[in-house]
Amino acid sequence: MELFKSLIVILLSSVLVNNYVLSRFLGICPFLGVSKKLDQATGMGIAVTAVMLLATAVTWPIQKLLLEKIGLGYMQTIVFILVIAALVQMLELLLKKTSPSLHKGLGVYLPLITTNCAVLGVAINNINDGYDFLQSMVSALGVGLGFLLAMVLFSGLRARIDETNIPKPFRGLAITLIAASFISLAFMGFAGIVDTLFA
Repeated sequence: MELFKSLIVILLSSVLVNNYVLSRFLGICPFLGVSKKLDQATGMGIAVTAVMLLATAVTWPIQKLLLEKIGLGYMQTIVFILVIAALVQMLELLLKKTSPSLHKGLGVYLPLITTNCAVLGVAINNINDGYDFLQSMVSALGVGLGFLLAMVLFSGLRARIDETNIPKPFRGLAITLIAASFISLAFMGFAGIVDTLFA
């Protein structure tokens, strides 16, 4: 029961309280670039979640069973970047074969998952937080779902913005950043909710 409770706390914390996009400001490039249309935002969120899960499943054992064992822990960032780049290339080839429309819709942002600091951040933070393999996978799932949630919410907000008559000085990037800050402020309201639920 205690293990289940800790996994739920990690999951909810990753999705709501410590949302990588809205509270840690990691992964902003795809958040701002691919959130104009709901289908593209959802596709990007699912792709990032898949890459986060795969990256965690591969990088955690590499860190614990290889790098730390042979005293090369300082190579963590370089090795993780190479692993993530390889995983994204495999995902891109898979999407190109199975879903050409989604592949075309994601465009240049799909290869940018390689340099998405949220993907690298979750892999490194899971190690730094001392999570075991199961906790790391739950954390990666939570971070991915939080990224997907942020993308979908922001996509809906941007659709409403497009239908509104915005004053000229606020059009374009200005209103986009203002809207993103409002969503971020809304997510700050989740701070403490996990502790309250499981106290």
